Amino acid sequence: MAGLFEEQSELYASARPNYSTEWYAKFASLTTHHKLAWDVGTGNGQAALGVAEHYEKVIATDISAAQLRVATPHPNIQYIHTPISTPPDGLFPLLGIDVGSVDLITVAQAIHWFDLPLFFSVASRALRKPGGVIVIWGYNDVSVSPVFDAAFRRFHSTTLPFWDSRIRYLFDAYRSLPFPFEGVGLGFEGEPKLLDLEKEVSFEGLMAMVWSWSAILTAKERGVDLLDDSVVGELKEAWGDQFVRKVIYKAFMLAGKPRSEVYS
Repeated sequence: MAGLFEEQSELYASARPNYSTEWYAKFASLTTHHKLAWDVGTGNGQAALGVAEHYEKVIATDISAAQLRVATPHPNIQYIHTPISTPPDGLFPLLGIDVGSVDLITVAQAIHWFDLPLFFSVASRALRKPGGVIVIWGYNDVSVSPVFDAAFRRFHSTTLPFWDSRIRYLFDAYRSLPFPFEGVGLGFEGEPKLLDLEKEVSFEGLMAMVWSWSAILTAKERGVDLLDDSVVGELKEAWGDQFVRKVIYKAFMLAGKPRSEVYS
C-alpha cells in the first residue's frame, strides 16, 4: 500500500479530519510516564502533533517517504522512515528505543494495513511495563445530510471491488480486529469505542479525502474512473449550495495495556 500513498500524499495530508485535543489529554492520563511516545503509520504527522503536546519526545514512523516529506515539523517529534524491508530485530536500533521504554503507542487510520501479529509483538515489547498504553483509531464513514448521505452510499458501493481485503477491519469499525491488550476504558477487543468527529468542510475538501482513497487509485490503474464528471456532479448536487457544511466522521477506538501475563 505504500506505493499508493506515495502518489496520494499531498491530498491525504489535506483531507483527514481533525482529531480532538481532548483525546490526547485522555491518552496522557492513562500512562504513568510521559517521556516517550511512538506514532506508527504517522503519515503527515497529524496524530504525532497532538501527542507531542503531552510527551517529551515522539518518534513518528511511516513506510512512505513521500508522506514524511509533507509531515509538519515539531521540536518534540523525530520523523523516521521505516522501509517495509526493515527486519523486526532492526527496528529498535533504527528508532533508537529500548525494550520497555515507550509510554504511549498510537496508530491513527493505519493499523488495518499492518502485519498484525508482528506489529502487536513489537508493540508489546516496546511498551513500558507497567504503565504503557497503546491506542488505535480510525474512521469509516461520513454524514452530511440525508440527501448527501444516500448519494455518497451509492458512490461508495462502486468502490468496493477495488479495496484491499484488509479494509474489512476498517469497514466493520475494528470490531473483528484482533487486539491482544487489556482494556483501559476506551474500547477493547470486539467492542470498540464509537465516536463522532465533527469538522466544517467544503465540498472540495471532502472530495480531496475521497481522492486520497486507495481504492480510487487502484481503480484508475485498472482503467476505471470512479469519480468521473457525472459522479462528482451527482455528489455536488446532493451537497447543495452551501460552501461549507458540518461533516461528521464516524470514528472508533481501541486502547489497552500489555496483559499482565506478559510481564508477570
